[in-house]
Amino acid sequence: MMIKDVSFTLRDGRQALLRSPREEDIQGVLDYLRISAGETEFILRYPEECDRYTWENEKELFEKNNAAPDRAMIVCIVDGRVAGNCIIAFGSNLKTRHQGSVAIALIKEFWGLGIGTRMFEEMIRIAEENPYALQLKLEFVDGNTRARALYEKMGFRITGINPDAIRLKNGTLLNEYIMHRKLSR
Repeated sequence: MMIKDVSFTLRDGRQALLRSPREEDIQGVLDYLRISAGETEFILRYPEECDRYTWENEKELFEKNNAAPDRAMIVCIVDGRVAGNCIIAFGSNLKTRHQGSVAIALIKEFWGLGIGTRMFEEMIRIAEENPYALQLKLEFVDGNTRARALYEKMGFRITGINPDAIRLKNGTLLNEYIMHRKLSR
């Protein structure tokens, strides 16, 4: 689905824009994917794995998300750059359409500026406008204390654990936690 553009002021005074992705954002999203993957162990890809993301694939993904009634992709633009993105997707079957999955990531230089909070506010707004939606869910990797704090601030609570779900290059195994947030109905 397409969202209405949302402008807001960052904690450092700069202006930011949340909007549905456009063809002009493709290169910025490809850059963002590679940069963010190299900045933390908590994203589920390494920079070299970003080679599978192509201009054509991203264009198709943007078009699919923008046209779908049960999902939305949102990019955050700051100073003409893609600072991050988020996605919300609801189940397409009668038994799962009440649950929305959310995911979010930002380039490290944009951490702590209020973007994550604003993206979550928009995803929650979308969910609350969905007549079937009752809850949101997400996953985070053990040790990602910044993300966990944001998710808890936004009303998510840990509901499960996937032990040893992530294996780093050095062999370290990390748990993945599942979180849910009930929607106001």
